[in-house]
Amino acid sequence: MNGAECILRTLKANGVDAVFTNPGTSEMQLVAALDAVDGVRPVLGLFEGVCTGAADGYWRMARRPAATLLHLGPGLANGLANLHNARRAGSGVVNIVGDHATRHLALDAPLTSDIAGLAAPMSHTVDTLENADAISRATADACARAKSGGGAISTLIVPADLAWSPAACAIETAAAPGDPDAPEPSRLAAAADALRAGAESVMLFLGGRALCEDGLAAADRIRRATGCRLARPTFNGRTPRGRGRPAIDRTPYLSEFAEQFFAGVSTLILLGADEPVAFFAYPDKSSRYFDDSRAVIAPAPTGVDPLAALQELAERFPGGDAARGDAGGAGEHPGRTSGALTPDTIGLSVARRLPPGAVVVDESITSGLSLPAHTEHAAAHEWLDLTGGAIGQGLPLAVGAAIAAPDRKVLTLEGDGSALYTIQALWTQARENLNVTTVIYNNRSYAILQMEMLRTGANAIGDKAMSTLDLANPAIDFCGLARSFGVDAARAETAEGFDDLLAAAMERPGPFLIEAMI
Repeated sequence: MNGAECILRTLKANGVDAVFTNPGTSEMQLVAALDAVDGVRPVLGLFEGVCTGAADGYWRMARRPAATLLHLGPGLANGLANLHNARRAGSGVVNIVGDHATRHLALDAPLTSDIAGLAAPMSHTVDTLENADAISRATADACARAKSGGGAISTLIVPADLAWSPAACAIETAAAPGDPDAPEPSRLAAAADALRAGAESVMLFLGGRALCEDGLAAADRIRRATGCRLARPTFNGRTPRGRGRPAIDRTPYLSEFAEQFFAGVSTLILLGADEPVAFFAYPDKSSRYFDDSRAVIAPAPTGVDPLAALQELAERFPGGDAARGDAGGAGEHPGRTSGALTPDTIGLSVARRLPPGAVVVDESITSGLSLPAHTEHAAAHEWLDLTGGAIGQGLPLAVGAAIAAPDRKVLTLEGDGSALYTIQALWTQARENLNVTTVIYNNRSYAILQMEMLRTGANAIGDKAMSTLDLANPAIDFCGLARSFGVDAARAETAEGFDDLLAAAMERPGPFLIEAMI
């Protein structure tokens, strides 16, 4: 066995069974090793950002890491934006990055770069293989680090000579991550006291592991016992939503609406989420929603499982086991939409047509601002957000989610501008025959930036400025693009037409794209 085969066998032994890859010359031994190792699925992406975004989506649905296989520093650099999103989502990813052979590095060949330096800002840990005898141990450790802390980005750099050289190594498995620290009694007591003292002005703010099925149930128990508010950040790795799940408010994206959202809150209790702040700074506006006059309590600081803290807090309010209140997600399906095709009519169709158990990937940007309200009472589903704000995540995220959960329909709601960052993901969806329906909101502009141009107080917007935010000249044919990548597609120009297309797409297997002309 050579070093490459040792790496692949160790990945498999440590529960990594999918590799999202865009390899090059320095990774050819690792590519060849795929034939020698059963049970590891290679998935080719035509751009490295597709690979890293897919690995993020895989973790969010499978709750175990996938690997990426990337080519040297420039290949890794192409994938960094979606590693940023993955890190913000709390996802676990194992990056395998090839490097030049050790003896070649000193020659400063054209592709030589500081791979560790490039990896560091978007990785929790970065290691370079230096010894053939330690290949399996180092790979197992990389897998363990990806699983640690609820999910982390672990990067392992593999010089080509260590991949092609013989490696007489036993395949190792890493120890399971240790148990998190117990919640601090004093912080839990402070949170409980605040809830008892005036819960109407107290907000439980949930994210990360607290924002799961069990976490929502515990939070709803506290709400029913105390009357407190439940909320979540604007963007989250994964949120259970829909009928049968407790309702939880989403923080508005626009800071002026977020200020109103938090206006009556005297105490904020953080469980798996950081203190909410404005997404950007604006002239003459504060970036914080909570100043020192209001209390912020964090019962689950770093190292403490927020779900365990939330459940322990709920045990202090047994009265919440009474009537469920609004926790059932009650509500009727909206009627069939008609007339003009708008973001609102699209949202109503999504709420009506979404099948039970679906996975919604949301990168709809401005067009999707009303989606949470429209879909609150849809069939039970999972919602995956653009966590780090680096656009180009939606289409790759859907690839990973569909591979991790092949029995569930994945619906991607995607802005036209952000889709173009990683449009190559459609080819991977077609190649792997993934059960993904993609909706492109085509307003032929970077609408989010047109809005932000006004909100930032920039000078009067002239023709040259507007030309940098416009996608209409020339117009982009997303149906044609999809078909060129092997994905069947159709265009919707009315609400009725969109509703019919979406209904059919939810019933058909494999990838399909709807271009929604709004």
